[in-house]
Amino acid sequence: MQTTNTASIDAKKTKWTYKDFTWCLSLFGTAVGAGVLFLPIKAGAGGFWPLVILALIAAPMTWFAHKSLARFVLSAKNPDSDITDTVEEHFGKTGANLITFAYFFAIYPIVLIYGVGITNTVDSFMVNQMGMESIPRWLLSGVLITLMTCGVVFGKELMLKATSAMVYPLVFILMALSVYLIPGWNTSMMSVSPDWGSMPSVVWLAIPIIVFSFNHSPVISQFSKEQRRVYGENAVAKTDMITGGAAMMLMGFVMFFVFSVVLSLSPEQLAQAQAQNISVLSYLANVHESPLISYLGPIVAFAAITSSYFGHFLGAHEGLVGLAKSRSKAPIAKLEKFSLIFIVVTTWIVSIINPSILGMIETMGAPMIAAILFLMPVFAMRKVPAMAKYKTSAPVQIFTALCGVAAITSVIYGAL
Repeated sequence: MQTTNTASIDAKKTKWTYKDFTWCLSLFGTAVGAGVLFLPIKAGAGGFWPLVILALIAAPMTWFAHKSLARFVLSAKNPDSDITDTVEEHFGKTGANLITFAYFFAIYPIVLIYGVGITNTVDSFMVNQMGMESIPRWLLSGVLITLMTCGVVFGKELMLKATSAMVYPLVFILMALSVYLIPGWNTSMMSVSPDWGSMPSVVWLAIPIIVFSFNHSPVISQFSKEQRRVYGENAVAKTDMITGGAAMMLMGFVMFFVFSVVLSLSPEQLAQAQAQNISVLSYLANVHESPLISYLGPIVAFAAITSSYFGHFLGAHEGLVGLAKSRSKAPIAKLEKFSLIFIVVTTWIVSIINPSILGMIETMGAPMIAAILFLMPVFAMRKVPAMAKYKTSAPVQIFTALCGVAAITSVIYGAL
């Protein structure tokens, strides 16, 4: 009788609940940021059919990687262990230092990307929608980065609440824009004959932007700990279920947005957007006569970039302080001040230089994310005894590792 009752309780625990749905939305909201605004430009650059292939592999790629990372966190002896504690437990202090270093360099380049993105978004809006002259780039970028950083430093709690609240209106507006663009869909993208010989390389080179745009690994550690606290041994089934739901939502929503944008523009227009180094919403605002898109597009881009900047700035600042603390005996207040100044000044310099945003995503952001999210959990499954019961199937491990290797090697190939 006791066994039957236990089985009944376990079955209830693995059923889908409203709380699971809210977690699903949280994972989804973490991934939907400014990267999505640049995804159509890169993903659509190779033509319609490579985009179809990318859409088909995006969901399994995202789910397998994030569920493996969740299982990695669940494998710690201490239920309160986060990802850093788990790495230290499995790989020692050297491994923990390496992961801290990798985390910093996964997040810090994204802060630089958003510095460039916010400057270009505001400049494009002022020139194209407001009819104003461009403000000198050094001044505009300096003011914008200073204002956003002040928001983080002096109103951290308010900013975190604001960015959390911003996710859902942002998602709604992007969905509305996707539907609004449907009447303007054209066949120019589909009329381009696919070059099947180059198709694998086109898909391969686009994988880093998919990794970047669908990434919600920053919240996986806390998410996994919470599932373990509530569900104990059933936490694996829960994390698998919820990460799967988030991956399907991302695939459905984000790829619908990508397809809607790509089908409403020509290949030449996507190339122009990339050359102008602006988000696809800013480009749509400049080429559409509709007042709705002209004004709403840049505002949504501004909100997405700003909300992403806040979260990533905090992560980069904490990461740099952690790295400095392990190598310096200076007071923590000094280290925090130095880290803050370093991030702000370097972001300002990069914003003035105005490098390619897509180039930065591919060369700086995606490889570190791929190493931590795709390769580390699979390596642990093969080498760490504590991961034995958390292993995914061999085909899933192989697919996940191949995607991680593809993301890193495509960046190396692109740099040659």
